[in-house]
Amino acid sequence: MWIFIVKRTGVMALTALCLTFLVFFLTNLQPNLEKLAKTQGTMRMSDEAVDSWLEQRGYKQPLLVRYGEWLGVSPGFILVKEDGKALGRCVKPGSDHIPNYCGVLQGDLGWSTVFKDHVSSIVSKRLGLTGWLMLFVMIVMVPMALIIGVLAGMREGSRTDRSLSTFAIITTATPEYVSGVVFVVIFASSAVGLRWFKGSSASAMDTITIANFTLPVMTMAFYGMGYIARMTRASMAEVMIAQYIRTARLKGVSFGNIVLKHALRNALIAPFTVIMLQIPWLLTGVVIVETLFNYKGFGWLLVQAASNNDIDLLLACSMVAVFVVLVTQLISDIGYVFLNPRIRIS
Repeated sequence: MWIFIVKRTGVMALTALCLTFLVFFLTNLQPNLEKLAKTQGTMRMSDEAVDSWLEQRGYKQPLLVRYGEWLGVSPGFILVKEDGKALGRCVKPGSDHIPNYCGVLQGDLGWSTVFKDHVSSIVSKRLGLTGWLMLFVMIVMVPMALIIGVLAGMREGSRTDRSLSTFAIITTATPEYVSGVVFVVIFASSAVGLRWFKGSSASAMDTITIANFTLPVMTMAFYGMGYIARMTRASMAEVMIAQYIRTARLKGVSFGNIVLKHALRNALIAPFTVIMLQIPWLLTGVVIVETLFNYKGFGWLLVQAASNNDIDLLLACSMVAVFVVLVTQLISDIGYVFLNPRIRIS
């Protein structure tokens, strides 16, 4: 087991390097750098002024050198002007200390040009807000999806199966921006009269209540549960026609014991991977929901970073997303072993 984890960790590290370098390359294309210079300077800057601004801050260095600086394996670029003012990646406003290395390995994710703050503190705050949203969504979505899938798959082709399968298809086919608006109209506006919840979740950033947090959780859970339910239904239906299930029926085992003691564990192997994949989806797929309900979490931060060309912040968000995807895949592979002892890892 430990050998497998070490091997997978090495593969994960290599994959993370490749993906982060790809994102670094895309975010550091010349048009993006020119836009950054004009955003931080003036929009009427000449081409010579833009080149001077980029050169003074190290953006004219080779791409691999700047990627090494971002990782923290190469010394950060520093330029001291004639007036004594220092410019470069490791120079932070309001701080006199200028370290030689200031990258990811040192815990320094850079400086946000939009929020004028350390990227690490911004990302940690917004990621925490989205973490609470993801937690409540998983608590609601996973049990409901598994119940729907198991009930539909127990008796394939029955009226219950057709009804629940249709419901699962409807939830999967309904985008978040549609279900979110519908939920707001029904439960938070005076159009219908059911003003049970709030249409804005801005107050949930300070204190989470049922009134301000129910609608975004409902919106994301409604969309995500359909796929899990359909996978669970297909897996359960396949297990229920297996030979050992038929043998248990011939021996007189009750239907409830067959489902709970024999079929359920094997039926959860395939949905387990789908459930783990929901975590990266929730992290990056909250953009629409957080924007719709004015909840300024990680998805909202990703939009701000992309729309304002905040390179360091965009790189940090991408790094977090890559890390979450790789870790969830590792947990999924390890979980396979515990759910199905026939599977061996090496």
